[in-house]
Amino acid sequence: MSRRTTVIAIVVALIVAAAALLLWRSIPTPEISTVTGAVLARDPDPHKQRPIPNAIVIAGAGGRNAKAVSDGKGLFRLRLEPPVPAGEQISLRVEHPDYRPFTTGTAAGDEIQLLRLTPKAPAPVPPPAQKQVAIANIRVRYATKATNTVNVGSVVRTFDILNRGNVPCEGQPPCSPDGKWKAMLGSLSINTGEDNKYFRNARVSCIAGPCPFTSIESDGFSRGGRAISVVVRNWSDRVTYVLEAEVEQTIQTDLIRHTYPVMFGRSLNFTLPAQAKGPSIEAEVDGAEIAFPLGPELRLSWAACRLELQPDGTQVYRCELKPGFRFG
Repeated sequence: MSRRTTVIAIVVALIVAAAALLLWRSIPTPEISTVTGAVLARDPDPHKQRPIPNAIVIAGAGGRNAKAVSDGKGLFRLRLEPPVPAGEQISLRVEHPDYRPFTTGTAAGDEIQLLRLTPKAPAPVPPPAQKQVAIANIRVRYATKATNTVNVGSVVRTFDILNRGNVPCEGQPPCSPDGKWKAMLGSLSINTGEDNKYFRNARVSCIAGPCPFTSIESDGFSRGGRAISVVVRNWSDRVTYVLEAEVEQTIQTDLIRHTYPVMFGRSLNFTLPAQAKGPSIEAEVDGAEIAFPLGPELRLSWAACRLELQPDGTQVYRCELKPGFRFG
């Protein structure tokens, strides 16, 4: 190769390198304007990782702060104004009167943030010698506007949708609705097995895990019938859903309905349809049958309860046993 050819090759290489550098500098750095996630209770049992509403979430970046409050499902969305460059360090702090403050750092991006809080004080544990009152055979009684059918029972089924959040989907379905994250589909179907029995007032609710990052993909339950089913899409960590329904038979009946709660550890969960009135909990307390009207203030001698109303009117009840009581 001649000296002139070598010089020309070097000049061309320098020109290409300079052009590439200019092109790289001209590409704008992506900016992040929103931080999205959910606030959950920290617990080694995923069934007890309840969504925490009314938690204050504060994001700090570049000397600026943004604040949001989690909703009934623990969901929060922080608006960063002005946006920050992707990859810039962001601090996230969560505050709630019933939980210890939590602070973490993360790089600015569009990943789902799951912030888990630890209770300020664990529930007091009675001394080993102290007798615990047994609460057994629990069922929920309520009134509802009737059809000309009789309630002959109810069905309650829980199912988990296992997944790992923040895993890119890369075009391999199922994915999150925006196609970015790897998702998992979970389904459940049940059948009465008899021609004259039908499911009514069927409802599906998320009771544990990052509920905001799930969606009901197939509604085969709201119209009832001999067979009901549901398909749920989950694009974050493991979640738990519950499918509940009354079983009705085409004969004359009254207006009283019963359903049965789902229990995990010391927690009790159940849902009621939008038209349910006058709920009470019937249970055996140390062997004695007692009815406990919930009333508008949800006062129970043996549990602390709270009520969440879903957009469709479904009533979601969550209760925790008080010290000195146990399920049994």
